[in-house]
Amino acid sequence: MRVLCAFPEAMPSSNSRPPSCLAPVALFLALLLHLSLSSQAGDRRPLPVDRAPGLKEKTLILLDVSTKNPVRTVNENFLSLQLDPSIIHDGWLDFLSSKRLVTLARGLSPAFLRFGGKRTDFLQFQNLRNPAKSRGGPGPDYYLKNYEDEPNNYRTMHGRAVNGSQLGKDYIQLKSLLQPIRIYSRASLYGPNIGRPRKNVIALLDGFMKVAGSTVDAVTWQHCYIDGRVVKVMDFLKTRLLDTLSDQIRKIQKVVNTYTPGKKIWLEGVVTTSAGGTNNLSDSYAAGFLWLNTLGMLANQGIDVVIRHSFFDHGYNHLVDQNFNPLPDYWLSLLYKRLIGPKVLAVHVAGLQRKPRPGRVIRDKLRIYAHCTNHHNHNYVRGSITLFIINLHRSRKKIKLAGTLRDKLVHQYLLQPYGQEGLKSKSVQLNGQPLVMVDDGTLPELKPRPLRAGRTLVIPPVTMGFYVVKNVNALACRYR
Repeated sequence: MRVLCAFPEAMPSSNSRPPSCLAPVALFLALLLHLSLSSQAGDRRPLPVDRAPGLKEKTLILLDVSTKNPVRTVNENFLSLQLDPSIIHDGWLDFLSSKRLVTLARGLSPAFLRFGGKRTDFLQFQNLRNPAKSRGGPGPDYYLKNYEDEPNNYRTMHGRAVNGSQLGKDYIQLKSLLQPIRIYSRASLYGPNIGRPRKNVIALLDGFMKVAGSTVDAVTWQHCYIDGRVVKVMDFLKTRLLDTLSDQIRKIQKVVNTYTPGKKIWLEGVVTTSAGGTNNLSDSYAAGFLWLNTLGMLANQGIDVVIRHSFFDHGYNHLVDQNFNPLPDYWLSLLYKRLIGPKVLAVHVAGLQRKPRPGRVIRDKLRIYAHCTNHHNHNYVRGSITLFIINLHRSRKKIKLAGTLRDKLVHQYLLQPYGQEGLKSKSVQLNGQPLVMVDDGTLPELKPRPLRAGRTLVIPPVTMGFYVVKNVNALACRYR
């Protein structure tokens, strides 16, 4: 408690005051001094300071992670890849034997490799040794060709529509044809690979799951963030765009869990924009915000696998360009593979709370995800935790590790654009060093920046990075 004392503007001199008044005045001043000292000793809060107009107080964010049990466990091949059939149509297939391309692909293992896309609908399958064709009906190749991508778009592409029930019956028929064939007897079957879950698509999925939900090993769908409308680099930073995926996940899960609770769900094809992406944007550093948030959001909501469309040579959404140069999303994926394990941990944050306003949705521009560190990474002992953080703010953010993470050593892997193009750059730097291949057979060493124990994490504006918290000895992360 502060005591403020006001004195008269003018007081008579001590010579004019009668001596009998000096004692009461001295006693009064001594009492005020005692009260002031006592209040200062009991209240250590700083006095209010006038701030310059427009200067915002920096908020320190406290971060902790639940280390006892994971909230989700995704597939070991969670981040997987797709090759588009255009590499055959355009004569690129021979380049898959390129030493440089093989080195880049090996860096993202383990992973599933999906061979598919819209061009698949126009490929002709020939298999003269297929015994199913001698049974008087169409063989597996017929179904594999005719039900490849987005059955909800068949009317647009082929002039014919298919409903969910019929699609489900065809999957059951395909399964029965595959099982007697030795090479296919243990093959997994995934579908129906629908598009964006609008009302008609959800109806198709509902009919499919009712008939063939138990036939497929995982339910699949595709996601495209924007229908080619992205024209500005800052559009990739819009939180409203990043959050469209979460709503789609919930819609898919609701239908799947109605008929086959617990069935695995795969996002079997994710692209930034349709029509192959947007030149100088979809393959830039800025597109990485969408990609990293996609990985974090899918794992956090329990999607088992995500297949990136495409690894090589498809529009501008690929990870490797036609000259076999890795693009920013490749380096982001490589870091994810090296550092992130399949176990997802709950994040607890203090200091980000804001009062909701009527009619306004709060959309976080600082996104934090936590996993157990990849147990295949021998640079870190089991029990370590990896955070990956996206800062979409135009200002830096300070994060203080608390609870089980307090006073632990941290390795920082900060990914930033490299060069004069800024967010449009197709090159990136890790902790200030540009990332380039050493030679066709060697990827660069991904060197962390060690941070001393207890140091506050400072996240630069409009950046993303990974932070390995060492030796946490998290129970959830000690065992596979």
